[in-house]
Amino acid sequence: MKVDVILGLQWGDEGKGKVVDVLTPDYEIVARFQGGPNAGHTLEFEGEKYILKSIPSGIFQEGKINIIGNGVVIDPALFKQEVEALEATGHVLTDRLYISKKAHLILPTHRLLDAASEKAMGDAKIGTTGRGIGPAYTDKVSRNGLRVGDLFHNFEEKYRNAVARHKEKLSPSDWEDVLPDLEKQWFEGVEKLKTYRIIESEHFINKHLAGGGKVLAEGAQGSMLDIDFGSYPFVTSSNTICAGACTGLGIAPKMIGEVFGIFKAYCTRVGSGPFPTELFDQDGQMLRDQGREYGSVTGRPRRCGWIDLVALRYTIMLNGVTKLVMMKSDVLDSFDSIKACVAYNINGEITEDLPFDISEGIEPEYVELPGWKTDMSAMQSEDEFPEEFNNYLSFLEDELNVPIAIVSLGPDRAQTIIRQG
Repeated sequence: MKVDVILGLQWGDEGKGKVVDVLTPDYEIVARFQGGPNAGHTLEFEGEKYILKSIPSGIFQEGKINIIGNGVVIDPALFKQEVEALEATGHVLTDRLYISKKAHLILPTHRLLDAASEKAMGDAKIGTTGRGIGPAYTDKVSRNGLRVGDLFHNFEEKYRNAVARHKEKLSPSDWEDVLPDLEKQWFEGVEKLKTYRIIESEHFINKHLAGGGKVLAEGAQGSMLDIDFGSYPFVTSSNTICAGACTGLGIAPKMIGEVFGIFKAYCTRVGSGPFPTELFDQDGQMLRDQGREYGSVTGRPRRCGWIDLVALRYTIMLNGVTKLVMMKSDVLDSFDSIKACVAYNINGEITEDLPFDISEGIEPEYVELPGWKTDMSAMQSEDEFPEEFNNYLSFLEDELNVPIAIVSLGPDRAQTIIRQG
């Protein structure tokens, strides 16, 4: 069998967690392939709301195995907080959550390095979540990182050496007062981590596939935050596109099956960086308020704008998307009209291709479509969709040349329409 991949096509916060939760019954394994506790995958069902940071979003489905893959970076302290919060609500995870030996660890000093770097950059800061993810990936690439498997092999010495290297980059005031408490929490988290099944995940996944099993690979952040193809340098520190599933889980490209690309019916971004269709008017505030656009991890208000089809075409191309999933359609229910950016005007030249630099000099070319002015949140079938909404779907499919297979009409698991044909 193949590995199906689900990932975001914009700047993150597209709603990946909900869709993974909806699709999980069709798979035996759900595996996260990159990112760290900067993810904020929100799931709502049966009147409860959960926000997952490191744990795969298939965790609530009985009988499914969830794997934190080798491409993920893990902070044991935050991992402990997350699993204990879920345990407090009655969800026991030890029988369904596995962790790759090759996943890298976020050390307490990585968090301090992250904070010091952002402070030093001043107004030019990236706008990270401050959780040490960038410095952890930096250590990984420079071959200085510590992995989950290292916990069982001369770890104390490896840890002391890593911390000593980090302290050389910090001033004493950055760590003297805070590091002891951070380390206490971190090592308590390590003990919690060790209670879970630590595996060679690449072998586990490939043997499952060879036996005819099905795997769903879950990405974090969005494709426009990819370290190679995103709006650099305002990006995350890993490959968020489909290729990252291969390196982040140890699967061959030929094993990729369907690629589900998730996007909002409009567009949002958290933190710094270019955003060509960003709105600063009443429409932008209306999108933020009606969409509850505040970061699930940081609480920061998200920047909002109209859908950007130039960027979407680009990320669809990079990922080889076979099926589209449109989220938060309901947020547009009360708009009289809706705009979609179909091209960029750059110094008088019209282009549909995403340029090298989107930070300035871009004027979006919009198409305006009539709104549907209908509350769709309780609809159970696409047969109930208003004509204007169907026209919006058809317009997007024509522009993007990929079918929209799933439409979300609200945050709850039940508010999901799987389209026919």
